[in-house]
Amino acid sequence: MPPQQSAYGVPPQQPQKRGVGKMIGLGAVGLLVLIVLIGVVAGGGDSSDEGGGGKDKAAMADDKPKADDGAKGGAVQEKNEAEPAEEAQDQGPVEVTAKKTAFAGTILADGDDYTSVHVTITNNGDEQVDVNPLYFSITDTKGTKHTIELAADENQIDTVNLAPGENISGTVTGKGTFTPQYVTFTDGLFGDPVRADVA
Repeated sequence: MPPQQSAYGVPPQQPQKRGVGKMIGLGAVGLLVLIVLIGVVAGGGDSSDEGGGGKDKAAMADDKPKADDGAKGGAVQEKNEAEPAEEAQDQGPVEVTAKKTAFAGTILADGDDYTSVHVTITNNGDEQVDVNPLYFSITDTKGTKHTIELAADENQIDTVNLAPGENISGTVTGKGTFTPQYVTFTDGLFGDPVRADVA
């Protein structure tokens, strides 16, 4: 069938279709890039808070007892070095205590090559505190940071929401045999890290 012609002998032109599919695709790619950038920025801020902020607080806690060393005796110095760290932890809304404990493996544990620490989290603040085993890390005496192995220890700390005044205890476990020096707890993804020396 021949194309229709107008009164002037020129066939009418069909309007050009724009690439609607291309525009939607480019919009989706742009949105994906934006989400990735937000994730990178948020992740970068979180790791710097945990790495830098936690170390700065620890350094300040370590420096405070050293300033008092000159005025105290030798046996009293050792006692006072431990007390300011505990007092600093008591001043915040989240109090963490930690002590070494025996590993009690579950059927999911791959052998006995694990180190467990018994922790107690107390909410001294006015807002809810989220507790999750994944919010912990263990640092050993060599400075190596160990992530938590889930479901390896029978007494693993539960995932709970602590109301003001509540506390919970349980274990956090790292892979390998090592001497734990301190445990770091972070309330959620963007909370401030709280460090507790392992007794």
